[in-house]
Amino acid sequence: EVQLVESGGGLVQPGGSLRLSCAASGFTFADYAMAWVRQAPGKGLEWVAGINWNGDTRYVQESMKGRFTISRDNAKNTLYLQMNSLEFEDTAVYYCNAHIRGLDYWGQGTQVTVSS
Repeated sequence: EVQLVESGGGLVQPGGSLRLSCAASGFTFADYAMAWVRQAPGKGLEWVAGINWNGDTRYVQESMKGRFTISRDNAKNTLYLQMNSLEFEDTAVYYCNAHIRGLDYWGQGTQVTVSS
C-alpha cells in the first residue's frame, strides 16, 4: 500500500522558514518523480515543485523560485521542501504527491500558517 506522510508544518512569522518532509512507503521511492502541491484556504490545488527520480532535475513554481527548494533522499525514502522567506500568501495545506502507474497518490497534508 502506497503511503505518503507529510510533517514539518506549523505556525511561522513572515520571513521565517520551515522544512517539510514526506515519508514514503509501499513503493520503490527511487523509481518515481515526486511533487509538492498546496491548497490555500478557499482555493484550488496549486503545484509548488517537482523533482525527478534521482534529484538531478527540479522545478519550482515561478513565484516561489529563490525561496523554496525541493530535494529528496532516496536512501531514506523521503521528500523535502525547504521554504524560506515565507509570506502570508504561503499559508496552505501542503501535500506531497506521487504519480505511480497512472494513479495519483497523496498524503494527508501538513498545515503551514504564516502569521504575525
